[in-house]
Amino acid sequence: MADRHINTIVWAIITCLLWSTAYPFIKIGLQYSTPIHFAGTRFMISGLMILPFTVRPREYIRMIMENRSLAIWVTLLQTLINYTLFYKGMDRVPGALGAVIVGAQPFVTAIVSRIMIREERFTRAKVVTILFGLAGIVLVSVGRQGLHIGLPGEVAGIVMIFIANISTATSNVLVSKNGKNMNPLVLSSFSLLTGGVIMFLMSFFVEDVPSKPDFPMEYWLVLVWLAFMSAFTFSRWYVLLKRPEVKVSELNLWKFIIPVFGAILSWIIVPGEHADWVTIAGIIIISISLIWFFGFTGRRGRRAERIPAGPIAK
Repeated sequence: MADRHINTIVWAIITCLLWSTAYPFIKIGLQYSTPIHFAGTRFMISGLMILPFTVRPREYIRMIMENRSLAIWVTLLQTLINYTLFYKGMDRVPGALGAVIVGAQPFVTAIVSRIMIREERFTRAKVVTILFGLAGIVLVSVGRQGLHIGLPGEVAGIVMIFIANISTATSNVLVSKNGKNMNPLVLSSFSLLTGGVIMFLMSFFVEDVPSKPDFPMEYWLVLVWLAFMSAFTFSRWYVLLKRPEVKVSELNLWKFIIPVFGAILSWIIVPGEHADWVTIAGIIIISISLIWFFGFTGRRGRRAERIPAGPIAK
């Protein structure tokens, strides 16, 4: 069991490290394409990348039909709603503010999972970790870009990203609760490919998509990397969510390290980006809180606060 726990932690960290590369590459891609069109193209390619590693076509179709409710909901929540609102919201708010809201996803997931899963509990250790993680996110974001809320359009962007957080949190809970009989590669390929096709087609009606685009090599390299990254990370994350000993809220605490990796990568590859004490302080706070939660508190057990289960927990 100890080896399994360490394996989960290692894969969670690797997955979050890969996710952290998305933000700078998305900004590059959006220089050449519209948000929904770019996202739809990315996820179509992601779904196609996974297909050869799934199962035979007949088995694939059978699995989708037997788990169609889960497949449809994950496609709707994780791909369509989450990424449509995420891309549109990030286009309206400053990068630092967007990072803070996206970074609050572990907090949102803890609440959603508490409502939907009876076994989930708010523990003192979990609450402390979330609070310190949020504080670290704010410091990392403020240290890099500054933080402000201005025009009404930015408020709309905040709402969009927050709803996207709720959507992806709900999707995570559904996979954990109902995905035991579903091959994670089949689920990720179907949701990414189907959601990508819908977003791609929808972009022609809601965005001003260039009729004859002439994309440079930089665009295609970014697109291929983002597609591969999505294919790998979503498939791996669904594998982790299916493990019976994994709690959704605790697994999602690792997402606090995404802006940490993002800041470090920016210092390495982005001209003009450099380390500062505010950002470093935020990184230290996040790191210590996660080490404390998964290390020391895990050894002696986490005492659960007896808060009643949510109305739809089963």
